[in-house]
Amino acid sequence: MNNSNKTVSLVLGSGGARGLAHIGIIHWLEEHGYNITTIAGSSIGALIGGVYGAGKLDDYEKWVRALQKKDVIKLLDFAFSRSGLFSGDKIMQTLKELLGDINIEDLPIKFTAVASDVDAEKEVWFDDGPLFDAIRASISIPTIFTPVNYNGHMLVDGAMLNPIPVAPTLTNMTDITIAVSLSGKRVYDTDLKITEEPKIENGYLSAISNYIDKLQQKYKTQEVEQTDVFDVIMKTYESMQNTITRFKLAGYNFDHLLEVPSNTCKILEFHRANEMIDFGYELAEKQLSGHL
Repeated sequence: MNNSNKTVSLVLGSGGARGLAHIGIIHWLEEHGYNITTIAGSSIGALIGGVYGAGKLDDYEKWVRALQKKDVIKLLDFAFSRSGLFSGDKIMQTLKELLGDINIEDLPIKFTAVASDVDAEKEVWFDDGPLFDAIRASISIPTIFTPVNYNGHMLVDGAMLNPIPVAPTLTNMTDITIAVSLSGKRVYDTDLKITEEPKIENGYLSAISNYIDKLQQKYKTQEVEQTDVFDVIMKTYESMQNTITRFKLAGYNFDHLLEVPSNTCKILEFHRANEMIDFGYELAEKQLSGHL
């Protein structure tokens, strides 16, 4: 069978900026003649998968490759809410202006975005309705972005219950199912430079950070090491996500698994798009070439 006749179900996992590797993987599959007919995504996987389904991946890639640290910070709009630090509205509005509005059922591929219903304690699969509403729910990292109200239920990031949503693809009649995990084993021989999260040094976030620092200075002892509260939240979220991913992967069958090491970059390091996209392409070349 020629590659051009092979259909692919693609499962795109969660993991923040590491998900930019999804773009490189998609490019590799297209360049080698594979036909992606189905995508299921969680969090950043839902965003990348939805953008691809809408035929706007090149536009999104051009935009994200141009992001610098200061641009990422500007996209994090402070929310006057107790339910999350950022509203996410600025990010979604930017994406809407860049990509336009479209419904999931109008996409040329079968697409599912996964979010988590914390009231019902179950996954929510979006396979119809406004694409960006589904993406907004799927990327709502608890305490970071405000949750989405959906039919009276509070929806948060899909990674809370399903960081790598293989299940929506199980009934697909495709030739190959490829899962992409962003929670791979940490490595220390990668060419990617591990850097610190960008420091947020302006506006309300600066005031909050300074206030927390003052409280820590007031109550700390010599035995207590100061830790950035934002970093604690991110590390806690990633630890949970990585653990759930391992359990999910053990419970499903798929043809190929691509794993992006969890320390290639941090969740909000979207200014490293060039590195991560190239990393994804090279990973696909290494793991898939000659094996599909």
